[in-house]
Amino acid sequence: MLEQLETMLQEAVAELNAVTTSDALREWELKTLGKNGAVTRMMRGVGSLPAEQRAAFGKRANEVKAALTEGYAEREQLIKAQELARDLESGQIDVTLPGRPASLGGLHPSTQTLRRYREIWAEMGFQVYRSREVEDDDTNFTLLNMPPHHPARDMQDTFYTTTPNVILRTHTSPGQIRAMREFGKGGTEPIRIILPGMCYRFEQITTRSEIQFHQVEGLAVGRGIRMTDLKGTIAEFARRMYGDKAQVRFRASYFPFTEPSIEVDVECFLCGGKGCRVCKYAGWLEISGAGMVHPTVLRNGGYDPAEWSGFAFGMGPERVTMLLHDINDIRYFWSNDLRFLEQF
Repeated sequence: MLEQLETMLQEAVAELNAVTTSDALREWELKTLGKNGAVTRMMRGVGSLPAEQRAAFGKRANEVKAALTEGYAEREQLIKAQELARDLESGQIDVTLPGRPASLGGLHPSTQTLRRYREIWAEMGFQVYRSREVEDDDTNFTLLNMPPHHPARDMQDTFYTTTPNVILRTHTSPGQIRAMREFGKGGTEPIRIILPGMCYRFEQITTRSEIQFHQVEGLAVGRGIRMTDLKGTIAEFARRMYGDKAQVRFRASYFPFTEPSIEVDVECFLCGGKGCRVCKYAGWLEISGAGMVHPTVLRNGGYDPAEWSGFAFGMGPERVTMLLHDINDIRYFWSNDLRFLEQF
């Protein structure tokens, strides 16, 4: 049997050296080293040998198996290298071709609308002023003509912090006070700014309301500013935002920090005022609340209302974005769902 073992080793080595593919190598492994391979069958026959020959045969059989296993591993590495080289050569890879561009993502739909707002107001001479999102109660309410227990406070459910009188701002209007005091230089300089930013209200989340949303506040303070200036400015913004033929209308309203106060509608830019599902068949879409800055607010900002006047307005980018793209659920904006965001 030792002679048979040596013969089997020579034949197996010869066959292994002739193997050139992974499939053929796998067949050789099963034939030679597998559970029913030649080496295994030889080792199973050791029991039929005389006792004095078993030790020598078993030792040699293990040496043969180790040699063939090592040869198999070396041949496997060689064949893999050869096959890779053939694939590279036959694949005709052009290394001079540009690589695949990395996906950089895109701008959030709210950001796109905010940028458009900034472009338009910049063209009209308004600067951007960024105000804080964490405010004190006085600046958010009291200095805007909403003293404690004022009924208008109930219109804005507020997030309070563990620090007394420190809240998350409910609107961008408190930025008016800070801007007047900073840019107005003690009530001696005119200002013309917009204040974009995030606002927070403790509300039930629905398809039409969220606990966080953007606003764009506008403020102009100077000598001799009148309601006609406000109406003309808003009308010009509407034409630049919604098209040259955009029509606007003004309705009387109430805000504690402006007097008189108005709400602004633009003719539905989807149906041209004929009436559709988006405008609820009214032909008009609300785009802003506005008014002349209340004398108390001017005074709190450092201006003498006997000499200075101004107007203010507030707009919601998410609402405009929903109207432009017929989005029926405001929760999409903050869900981080790529199926929604990739559409923009």
